[in-house]
Amino acid sequence: MLLAAFCIGMSKAGFSGISLISVFLMADLYGAKASVGITLPLLIVADLAVYPAFIRHGSWKPVWKLLPATLVGLAVGWCLLDAISEALARQAIGVCILSMVGLQALRSWKPALSERWIASRVFGTSAGVTGGVTTMLANAAGPVIQLYLLSRRLPKMELIGIGARFFLLVNLLKLPLTHQLDLITIDSLAENVKCLPAVFGGVFAGKWLLQRVSQRIFEGMIVGFSIIAAGRLLFFS
Repeated sequence: MLLAAFCIGMSKAGFSGISLISVFLMADLYGAKASVGITLPLLIVADLAVYPAFIRHGSWKPVWKLLPATLVGLAVGWCLLDAISEALARQAIGVCILSMVGLQALRSWKPALSERWIASRVFGTSAGVTGGVTTMLANAAGPVIQLYLLSRRLPKMELIGIGARFFLLVNLLKLPLTHQLDLITIDSLAENVKCLPAVFGGVFAGKWLLQRVSQRIFEGMIVGFSIIAAGRLLFFS
């Protein structure tokens, strides 16, 4: 539980790929559906912790442009989460993780192909819808939104600033939806309180490591672990 919370903090500090580890660990510990309610408040705390550091970078304009499609995706994800069984939810999270790994791999291995695809207008809309669905089902929208922002050819710090705004807003919008599904309860909030030190520890560790560890090597390790995690969710439920 504490490792998952630590990974949430690190992901918000710059190592976005590591968020897939927290998705798997929380789903394995609490169950696929319950993990959504356990993880969301921790994500919001981490968002609030890092947002002030990037408030001078980026703007809200790209967020508003992406928001309509994301809201559609949130609605679809909310309906699915309410309708599907626990076993199917685990498999859906596994598919989300593999999809996000695939997007990261495509960006690394076929940069020319991925650049043409993500520069298209269709990708902008599909990124918003897909991001909404995956963040509602599994809190795993980071890679697809990052790809969309990269397609806008934004400077690094501006990209991080826009991402910080986007996820803070979207995670706050998810709160009433998740609560309506009874996934955020007094008991789940009590679990969140236990995790807070690890979240803040992950934020500080992520900021420290970002200057000292090769992002490419680190993300390669995360991809490998995520494939194993997705396989466990899909085939060993």
